[in-house]
Amino acid sequence: MAIHRELIEIFGKANKRFLYENAAFIMSNVSERSFCSALAQCIYLEIQNSKYSQYYVDTEYNRNNGKVKTIYNDDLKVVSIVCDLIVHSRGKIVEKDNLIALEMKKAYRKVCEKERDKARLVALTKDSYDEVWSFDGKTLPEHVCGYELGIYYEIDRKHSSIYVEYYAKGKKLKSYTLKIC
Repeated sequence: MAIHRELIEIFGKANKRFLYENAAFIMSNVSERSFCSALAQCIYLEIQNSKYSQYYVDTEYNRNNGKVKTIYNDDLKVVSIVCDLIVHSRGKIVEKDNLIALEMKKAYRKVCEKERDKARLVALTKDSYDEVWSFDGKTLPEHVCGYELGIYYEIDRKHSSIYVEYYAKGKKLKSYTLKIC
């Protein structure tokens, strides 16, 4: 099974737990950071029961080997990034440091903000930046990419739903909507 499919399965279980245990919390309209923190706990519990148990789940993480995390944007300019939530090894597993990058938005946010998050997930899940990025498997790359799975997660209180998009290899795989319990 491809890694991104395994991660989708793990995330699906964590998300089910998150929605079941936090329905009232979600509907209370707390900040995205609070949602990410609660979701991170659910993801952590799921990865602890998987072959990825040596990975960490962090919110608002912005470091790569002690430096600010950066990516190339569409114009191949270096930009710093902070993902809402990531699953990674914190640099300990150099050959596969980054597993999941998740960007979360509330439904009422501006379309341009949502599109910027989705573009970031495309960049983060690419294997390379038009062959500019290189990775030798021994040292962490200067700019991050190569996440196995990107997740765009949108909370819509008005319709009591969650919209999810999955990204891998720089492309959108699928999307779906779930009702909040």
